[in-house]
Amino acid sequence: MGGWARYDVADMGAILTSEKPQPERSDIRLTVEVSVVIPCLNEANSLAFCVDKAVNAFRASGLTGEVIVADNGSTDGSIQIAEEHGARVVHVPERGYGSALRAGIAAARGPLIIMGDADDSYDFTDVPRFVEKLREGYDIVMGNRFRGGIKPGAMPPSHKYLGNPGLTALLNTFFHAGIGDSYCGMRGFTRALYDRLDVRSTGMEFALEMIIKAAQIGARIAEIPIILWPDKRGRPPHLRSFRDGWRSLRFMLLYAPNWLFLLPGGALMAFGLFLLFWLLPGPRQISPHVILDVHTMIFGMIFTLMGMQILSIGAFAKVFSYAERFDRGSVSLKRVLRKITLESGMAIGGVLFLAGFAGCAWITWKWAAGGFGALYEVRQILFWSMWLFLGIQVIFGSFFLSMLGISRGTFIGDYERK
Repeated sequence: MGGWARYDVADMGAILTSEKPQPERSDIRLTVEVSVVIPCLNEANSLAFCVDKAVNAFRASGLTGEVIVADNGSTDGSIQIAEEHGARVVHVPERGYGSALRAGIAAARGPLIIMGDADDSYDFTDVPRFVEKLREGYDIVMGNRFRGGIKPGAMPPSHKYLGNPGLTALLNTFFHAGIGDSYCGMRGFTRALYDRLDVRSTGMEFALEMIIKAAQIGARIAEIPIILWPDKRGRPPHLRSFRDGWRSLRFMLLYAPNWLFLLPGGALMAFGLFLLFWLLPGPRQISPHVILDVHTMIFGMIFTLMGMQILSIGAFAKVFSYAERFDRGSVSLKRVLRKITLESGMAIGGVLFLAGFAGCAWITWKWAAGGFGALYEVRQILFWSMWLFLGIQVIFGSFFLSMLGISRGTFIGDYERK
């Protein structure tokens, strides 16, 4: 393996040596079973340990493998170290953890891929354990540092007790992944699974996107305990706790429109409707000094309309996620959207609009019959005008859903087949 000098991801059909490109041999690809991919950015102090451990693991276990260092623009000699220790270097001009991994995985020849960081915090002699689990039929095998052990100084307390457990709990709640360490940087997966996932993230979100999409398509996920060691990088980490924590939370919410839009929108609309119907007969006294009257009913109307607006945005987001393959396995709303057409949406909106219009017209007729004097039907006006406004929202929302479907090459009723 020491004979490979450099591999340029821009030229996927050739192995680039220090002299000139040579045609890639098909028999080489067939002899590689495992590809270890290591993203790298100025890791000269630790990279050699990682490469050596991976190579020694191949020899000790009888695996046929390769080590790929996906370099993100190192200037500290990491490239030379990687080549001297037998790794193949992939040069990745686009910065980012995800960018480096995507390029490294694209260059990998093996059907089984193990990824891990270049700071020697993960023990690459564990590679055969990941391979063994993949051979059992699992699609992705995660390392679990909390089960294996975290050595003193290897992880900040805020990450150990708050950040990682919190993000993992949210991941499991949103996507039912069923894992214990969502951000473990050492994991193994099959090439077949990776090709199905279509991972697009260029930053730290790469690790989350892989798990989210794997859970969505029902991939077989396993975990093995591994030990996290203090890193040997000799410099501050690239990770920024609060910035990257927020990016992770934001990323999960964007991939979970049910939780981001539909749940809060539905709750807000339900609460608003409750207030409207509860206060429609008249004021409600909830304590000797507190009476809820028409002013609270106004808030009920506002909550209902806001909730409907959020639900509409959620429906738009779901359609977009289906078309762009962000949501690949959920069927909860997909079944509803499959039955929705522009005509059915317009029919529902039309019924709501006509009901609200008829109620408002009836109140206006009574007001006119009384000589346009004082108007005492404020509750009725709020109630019926709300249905009128909801009808308008549904009608125009249906048009936009239809436009969104057409712009993505589909119709609303076609998402289940897509």
